[in-house]
Amino acid sequence: MKLKSLMLSVATVALTTSASVAEDMTIVSWGGAYSASQNNAYHQPYMKNNPDVNIINDESAAEAIAKLRAMKEANNVTWDVVDVTPSDALRACDEGLAIEIDADRDLAPAPDGTPASEDFGDLLVSPCFIPQIVYSTTFGYRTDLVGDTPPDDICDVFDLAKYPGKRSLEKRPISNVEWALLCDGVAKEDVYKVLGTPEGVDQALAKLGTIKDSVVWWSAGAETPQLLADGEIVMGSTYNGRLFALIEEQKQPVGIMWDAQVFDLDGWIIPTGLSPERQARALDYVKFATGTQQLADQAKYISYGPARASSAPLIGKHATLGIEMAPHMPTDPNNAKNTFLYNYEFWADNRDDIDAKFQAWLTK
Repeated sequence: MKLKSLMLSVATVALTTSASVAEDMTIVSWGGAYSASQNNAYHQPYMKNNPDVNIINDESAAEAIAKLRAMKEANNVTWDVVDVTPSDALRACDEGLAIEIDADRDLAPAPDGTPASEDFGDLLVSPCFIPQIVYSTTFGYRTDLVGDTPPDDICDVFDLAKYPGKRSLEKRPISNVEWALLCDGVAKEDVYKVLGTPEGVDQALAKLGTIKDSVVWWSAGAETPQLLADGEIVMGSTYNGRLFALIEEQKQPVGIMWDAQVFDLDGWIIPTGLSPERQARALDYVKFATGTQQLADQAKYISYGPARASSAPLIGKHATLGIEMAPHMPTDPNNAKNTFLYNYEFWADNRDDIDAKFQAWLTK
């Protein structure tokens, strides 16, 4: 009897431990103000509704594809939900790293019953991608370091005579090569046609080479805001929500240059290789997190536009600052006078080759 009781106790402990571990859900994102907004709008409410779930935040989204490939190879997928850009979602889908989603089956309809597929519309750019926000990559600048004429043209980034000092650019080709071609005389509508040739990539890198010695390269979205706050750079690229936090919340002497801001999306993918229980839980989370109200709630904390049409009218004031958030969105008419539309399919097809060429250029 004692042996039987001991065996039952051990089994109970094992089951309890297994259940406890199984209820951890690892959600991968980008860190900083963005992850904080997700935590406030999605994670905390979800855990309140599901007290048996413990969300673990991981900030490795910049390395999502490489890490998902390695997990698949090792047959050990430790992530449950991953925040990615559409180009990475397209690659993940093509490589079998993410499951396909049926929007009208797996996602919540709008409050008036409009199916999710209609509410998200054209932002459903991949069968594996669940849209979340519209954001832009643009430039912040130190208002006390640019004189009486703040930069208002993307090509000011390349003008070291007019605006001397360090710049920061992301340590990848995306956005940088588009801006470089625009400022080397290529028409906006021709940028991807030119960039689709080896000569076009060389042209973009040559233009970037004119400021290369004045560039601080960043990998994490929080780096440029910190560099601006410390006065180590005169201007730098980052996500518009990071700049909002720097300016409105931290009251730093920083302005935003919206010219040629690169519109992009962010959203969720769910990795393949999860157990049925983990996949069901991940689907339940994204259904909740991409509901109309939750997407509108995220805009209380960061200036990214919700991906659902039904969420836009619900955007209100900042949760703590009390300021109206709509004018701080990249999609606001005053901010969107000259935008550059990111080409997801181009980067899904060409990312690896151009990345390799860019990284080799960096070492020269």
